[in-house]
Amino acid sequence: MSNEELKITDNEFLRQYETTINDELATIEYSKQERKIFLTRVQMSENVREQGYMESFIKAVLDEIQESNTRVMPTSPEIAKYMRKNRRKYKDLLPVGINI
Repeated sequence: MSNEELKITDNEFLRQYETTINDELATIEYSKQERKIFLTRVQMSENVREQGYMESFIKAVLDEIQESNTRVMPTSPEIAKYMRKNRRKYKDLLPVGINI
């Protein structure tokens, strides 16, 4: 599944990005402070994870954040791992002085 197929919604009330994959809700919880966003938790059913949607969902959320000129603090292990793996593409999202 490509990013274009994932429709990401920013649920500001619940402070989470959401998408529906195979009729199941997947979320990335966040906390915003000034011009930073802390991505704190990924919630996705084991069934959807096993189908390989985790990276597609994280990529779609990071790409959306990248457009908003906001810095990302990946406090979720899954997101930190993804950003480390794709360091070149997302290094500009990290606040100055932060390395993962």
